[in-house]
Amino acid sequence: MKLLLCLLSIVAALAQPHSRPPSAPPAHKRAAAPAPKYTDAQIQANIQTRLSKSKIGKNGFKFTTANGITTIEGKANVIQHKGAATRMAKAAGARAVVNKIEISEAAKNAARAKLESGRRRVQVKRGEVRSQAR
Repeated sequence: MKLLLCLLSIVAALAQPHSRPPSAPPAHKRAAAPAPKYTDAQIQANIQTRLSKSKIGKNGFKFTTANGITTIEGKANVIQHKGAATRMAKAAGARAVVNKIEISEAAKNAARAKLESGRRRVQVKRGEVRSQAR
C-alpha cells in the first residue's frame, strides 16, 4: 500500500507542468557584433599606406574591402608573403580577410625541398646535455 501511494505521488508530481520564472540570458552569450572601427575607405587607405612601406608591396596584390571584410588577390613567389598580406589587412582594421593569393609552383617546390632536407637547426631533446663547453 505504501509503495502504491509513493508511486502515485511520483506520477502526480511528474504530470504537473513545471513553471519557472523567466531568467536573464546567460552571461556567456555574445551580444550583437560591434560596429566596425573603420569605414571601408579607411581600411583601404590603411592597407595602401602599410603596403607602400612593406616588402610585399612589389608583388602587386589587389586589396578590396566591403563591409569590413578585405579580399586579397594576386600571385606570390614567396610563401610567407601570403600570410604577411593577411596580417597586414587585419592590422589595418579589417574584421575578416579572404586570402585568394596563389603561390607559384617554384615557391611550392622550394618549400617542399626544404622540408625534405630536414630541419635546419639542431633539435635538442629535453634532458639531453646541450654542450660540454660554455
